[in-house]
Amino acid sequence: QVQLVESGGGLVQPGGSLRLSCAASGSILSIQSMGWHRQAPGKQRELVAGITSVGNTRYVDSVKGRFTISRDNAKNTLYLQMNSLKPEDTAVYYCNAAVRPSGGSSFYSYWGQGTQVTVSS
Repeated sequence: QVQLVESGGGLVQPGGSLRLSCAASGSILSIQSMGWHRQAPGKQRELVAGITSVGNTRYVDSVKGRFTISRDNAKNTLYLQMNSLKPEDTAVYYCNAAVRPSGGSSFYSYWGQGTQVTVSS
């Protein structure tokens, strides 16, 4: 069984910073792409940032220059450094990963439970 657990969310003032972490655990053979998604109240979930197994990254335009995605493959952990936060960044942030479980031949998509990020003065 594979689990993704996010941490690091919270309340921050506009202009502040937060660092999200997502730890993958369980019977994991390998992890392909990983990403952070977010969903604000009344809005659809959107991809915020993604990273491949070799470190290629992509970002939604609204966070370019402010957010940085990274991963530690040895620890099966994904990070999102969020700087210059704005009220419109307020959302539940979800971690997603394409995981090949031990003993399996296919990759499956797994999601974390989400962590709340609130940007407000």
